[in-house]
Amino acid sequence: MHDETYEQGLRIRREVVGEDYVDAALKGAGELGAPLQDLVTTFCWGAVWGRPGLPRATRSLLNIAMISALNRPNELRTHIRGALRNGCGEQDIVEVLLQVAAYCGFPAALDGFRTARKVFDAETRR
Repeated sequence: MHDETYEQGLRIRREVVGEDYVDAALKGAGELGAPLQDLVTTFCWGAVWGRPGLPRATRSLLNIAMISALNRPNELRTHIRGALRNGCGEQDIVEVLLQVAAYCGFPAALDGFRTARKVFDAETRR
């Protein structure tokens, strides 16, 4: 049974990264991954993203910086698309990736730029 925080998280997650992405993640998790998807939805999207302290665009830019530093390209693609949905412009994302270069290293930033370019190109073709 899902609680209110899960439901809020599911709504926010769908708004930020899109219905198709969320549906695929939940369906693809299977029995083994379902508990992790519940945690992600409840904790990350409900308890953290659902807080009133920061606008979604700011949260998106923070995620891009952190995920770039962690070198997680699959999640980075998802959160770059989410940032664009949250009203961030390409230049906002570029500026964050430049910060990544200064504080996390050039390899992380270079990979971040490669990922961003692919997302920007894909979004332009839509």
